[in-house]
Amino acid sequence: SYFKRGDTGRLLNRFTIDANTMATVATEVITVLVRESIAIVALIAVLFYMSWQLTLIVFIMLPISFITARIVALRLKKINRDTINMNAEMVRVVSETIEGERVVKLFNGYEHETERFVYVNGRLRRFAMRAATANAALSPITQFFISLAVAGVVAMALYQSSVDGLTVGSFAAFLGALAQLFDPIRRLTGMAGTTQRMLVAAESVFSLIDAEVEPEGAKTALPTPVKGNVEYRQVTHAFDGSDNPVVNNLSFSAKSGQTIALVGRSGSGKTTLANMLPRFIVPDSGQVLIDGIDIQDLDLRTLRAQISMVSQDVVLFEGSIRDNVAYGGYSGKTDEEVWAALEAASLADFVRSLPEGLNAPVGEKANMLSGGQRQRLAIARALIKDSPILILDEATSALDNESEWQIQNALDKLMENRTTLVIAHRLTTIQNANSILVLEKGQIAEQGTHQELLNLGGMYASLYNMEFTEKADGEQ
Repeated sequence: SYFKRGDTGRLLNRFTIDANTMATVATEVITVLVRESIAIVALIAVLFYMSWQLTLIVFIMLPISFITARIVALRLKKINRDTINMNAEMVRVVSETIEGERVVKLFNGYEHETERFVYVNGRLRRFAMRAATANAALSPITQFFISLAVAGVVAMALYQSSVDGLTVGSFAAFLGALAQLFDPIRRLTGMAGTTQRMLVAAESVFSLIDAEVEPEGAKTALPTPVKGNVEYRQVTHAFDGSDNPVVNNLSFSAKSGQTIALVGRSGSGKTTLANMLPRFIVPDSGQVLIDGIDIQDLDLRTLRAQISMVSQDVVLFEGSIRDNVAYGGYSGKTDEEVWAALEAASLADFVRSLPEGLNAPVGEKANMLSGGQRQRLAIARALIKDSPILILDEATSALDNESEWQIQNALDKLMENRTTLVIAHRLTTIQNANSILVLEKGQIAEQGTHQELLNLGGMYASLYNMEFTEKADGEQ
């Protein structure tokens, strides 16, 4: 997706600094452009009225001045673009350091992170100096051509006074009007750098606005009630820049209410398959169907309303426990429904022990909760949605054995009458699945129930025995 491909620092820079720069500078540029342009046109008209011959001298110098300003502006545009990119890099470096502060401390990364910051900050400073130098050059260059224009006007005036009898009073009036003309010209050419800064920021913002959005689909209606039959039909997918598909011509189906478990080593395609169902990933070929309808033909909101998902990467938002359980389109859920979801996720007792109960804050990035509590809160959020299809992607990976046992019992009850796709490293949690698919290099290597696969003595049995051995060694 766009957010997976996009650099975090650059995205944050576009949403904040670039957008603010464009809005602020655009107001300044438009104000100066309109005001000074009107002043220049009016003063040139006055100069023409006084002496068209002397005004022509000024006109010879004006284009040269503006062309020079244009050349400097093009140079500034490149410098400003480099500055914006380096600002984004600075945001990324600082953000990574703050988020990974414990890793920095544990692995003695102080010097490394300092070097990264100093390097980026040094480049940013150099770009700023180049921009300041180019901007500073505009004023003396403009002043030089203005001086040439004045010299030319004086020379022509001396000639006219001897030939045409130009009076001292007329010449003084002309010089007075000419002096008033130079100030708006200086201000206008001086805006070249500011204008380029605005244009570069606008390029960055508009590239975000013009980014390709997710296709909404053909708005085909799902028959109600949604049964939750799911089918993957010959799906193939390779990530950008890779010739090896992570999922290769894979097919399987799950009837309404069934639990299908996906098992395999890292990189076998488990999470990719799960992400295809809510259209986070679109397969390069093949189809994913719900109740016989290709999900590409469904409106995105309609499709995703049918799916709940708990991922191994728990995302919670700053706010209260209630805000995170009854999140987004489900904020209208009653307290009773929220408590029921918390009960099912074995988190209700913990929440009741908090002085503020459901209104207790979770903190930024849920830093006031333990890893297991975050996982259970995410499960409660998925459960309150009560959709016919449930995806559990490593849903119990962050839980201790006791918490995992409690939640697994709750999930076994809640999976009834709900089509569930489970991805788990702990094979003990999927023994009751209707079917287990063992993936290897994006294809189904084995398929069957837990007991059938153990009897087969293949890859699943090997993975299960390995886990059982590790667990036994850990208990000794």
